[in-house]
Amino acid sequence: MRIYLASRSPRRRELLHQIGVEFDTLLSDVEVDETPWPDEVPRHYVERVTRAKAEFGLHLLQERDLPLRPILSADTTLEFAGQIIGKPRDAADAAAILHRLSGQTHQVLTGVAVHHLERTEFVLSVSEVRFRVLDEHEIRHYVLSGEPMDKAGAYGIQGKAGLFVDYMSGSYSGVMGLPVCETGELLKRFGLRPL
Repeated sequence: MRIYLASRSPRRRELLHQIGVEFDTLLSDVEVDETPWPDEVPRHYVERVTRAKAEFGLHLLQERDLPLRPILSADTTLEFAGQIIGKPRDAADAAAILHRLSGQTHQVLTGVAVHHLERTEFVLSVSEVRFRVLDEHEIRHYVLSGEPMDKAGAYGIQGKAGLFVDYMSGSYSGVMGLPVCETGELLKRFGLRPL
């Protein structure tokens, strides 16, 4: 069975292909507001945004009168010193985020939701990542590469920033944006079997 993917992320598309999930993307010029609420806890934030993306996907499905199929959504954010760190606003913000993460440990939180037939299930993947100390030259050149601009925490572990990671525990694919183990188990709850 095919599903709908409510995400623009090329990494999520790649990871779904990797585990044999066939899908169509649900895209819109309008997107879910990912602005954190005041004093929102990072784990609550990730769940709220992930569920909102699934609900928006359902809205698009109904608006476009598409066949009913499960809708998968996901959201990734970083938690560092109790704060939510999302995608950088610009190059200066990306550099500032990387300076903060340099030589430090942070958590990567990736939520995945599946909505089908008036039921939504959610799972959360939590991974721990430690960066080695980064020098100014590395940060500047990485930001100039453009790679950090559309990624939570201003880095992609699967790209050049893999050079920054001194230690990681948890889900590598979760840090990329879609924890494949947890996603496969979630899909099974809806009778879908990847592979």
